[in-house]
Amino acid sequence: MAGGRFAMTPSKVFQMSPLQSTIMKNKLDQLKKKKEEALLGGGKERIADQHKKGKLTARERIELLIDDGTFEEIGMLVTHRSHAFGLEKQKFLGDGVVTGHGKINGREVFVYSQDFTVFGGSLSEAHAEKICKIMDMAMKVGIPVIGLNDSGGARIQEGVVSLGGYADIFLRNTLASGVIPQISAIMGPCAGGAVYSPAITDFVLMVKNTSYMFVTGPNVVKTVTHEEVSSEDLGGAMTHASKSGVAHFACENEIECIDHIKKLLSFLPQNNMDDVPRHTCTDPADRKDEKLNSIIPDTSTKPYDMKKVIHSVIDDGDFLEVHQEYAQNIIVGFARMNGMSVGIVANQPAVLAGVLDIEASTKAARFIRFCDAFNIPLITFEDVPGFMPGTDQEWHGIIKHGAKLLYAYCEATVPKITIITRKAYGGAYDVMNSKHIRGDMNFAWPTAEIAVMGPKGAVEIIFKKEIDKAEDKKAALAQKVQEYTDKFANPYSAAERGYIDDVILPDETRTRIIRALEMLETKVDKNPKKKHGNIPL
Repeated sequence: MAGGRFAMTPSKVFQMSPLQSTIMKNKLDQLKKKKEEALLGGGKERIADQHKKGKLTARERIELLIDDGTFEEIGMLVTHRSHAFGLEKQKFLGDGVVTGHGKINGREVFVYSQDFTVFGGSLSEAHAEKICKIMDMAMKVGIPVIGLNDSGGARIQEGVVSLGGYADIFLRNTLASGVIPQISAIMGPCAGGAVYSPAITDFVLMVKNTSYMFVTGPNVVKTVTHEEVSSEDLGGAMTHASKSGVAHFACENEIECIDHIKKLLSFLPQNNMDDVPRHTCTDPADRKDEKLNSIIPDTSTKPYDMKKVIHSVIDDGDFLEVHQEYAQNIIVGFARMNGMSVGIVANQPAVLAGVLDIEASTKAARFIRFCDAFNIPLITFEDVPGFMPGTDQEWHGIIKHGAKLLYAYCEATVPKITIITRKAYGGAYDVMNSKHIRGDMNFAWPTAEIAVMGPKGAVEIIFKKEIDKAEDKKAALAQKVQEYTDKFANPYSAAERGYIDDVILPDETRTRIIRALEMLETKVDKNPKKKHGNIPL
């Protein structure tokens, strides 16, 4: 009824009183002031000091890394809770680390960036909690974590609490391993216990001349061992990229480092349940490169550059080499085949004849296990004369370390394709993804030599007595070497037994790999049920 008891009355428009309006404005101003304070980190003077060292600030790094307008910060207003040594009088919003999530080339990631302008980026209980929070969230939603490290280490004033914070991070690094990609960029100091978080992650990038990693610094080294060494020589980017193998990439500057992170991520899935990324490919799948038909030298002892083979076969020659400066007798890295991300493992005959030694075996094994964890198919280019001989290798455990590479290939269930370009001798033939250890498609070029050992060595054992009795020992040796080469040092004996699926022309390598990858796209292979294996560490 128009004027009855249930008639609706117009709603009143809410209006703030002058007092309420002032209170609200004060609250908004307070929030604005706090956020402005947080954005300044340790203050303008410390930011200027950071720039003088040739380093960006924590927020500048994130700005370069994350797509414009996509970064959502978490924990901006966090502060430490310590009252020891007067710390209660020194509080900075964010407590020395910027954490949050955003997009890189449209794909979501979590990131933390340590702020050296606040307590030297030192790790406190609250600092660690911020990092652990985003790692836990990253595991829940299945997206990568990127850590930008620039820290003086544990906050000494907090004692064991800060040490406990490191352990909390280490645990999460370990649990996340093989579940989500983890990338660490070292953009300043990283010393003591702090080094073990990056070491557990999948890839470590360092910046030349401004970053370093070591368990104990030069002063401790001098005190204990009486060695005098600079921070750069002890734990700089090139030291870890070429000598220790701790760093996968050594970058000229921070901008190059951030560009490397972006490119690396473009090859990786978001998590271990995700498919590998696919990009539009304009490089024809049936493209042939006739130069491959003449790349193998006439003499089997002459070197050639396996990188030329890789660049010729992959999409547009675009290869992101990993561990470029370390164990250069083996090559590992990421590429695309017809738009699909793949992992490349290749012997390098131009360095130590492509022989497998301790460092090469360990380098390749870890790369293979990463690819297998994240569903990235493996392409192996093989030209290997065997394992490195000598007391140094034996005494330092070539048996154990070589077994890591064997274990990694055996364990891997992703599509695995091998191309033998020349030598495949002895146990190294077995190890380099042979058919016997679940290689899916194994091809050989006509130049392949698949044998227990090289012709000369084999002949000197098999025909030793006969050659010793010959009047012209040199001629007898040459004749037997030729006989052995004709009979065994070729791909056809292996092909007759099915150990090689096909002997192919070198110029059709790209096409055959792409067709094999298409066929293997639905591959399902499983290992026996177990908690985990016991890799020979």
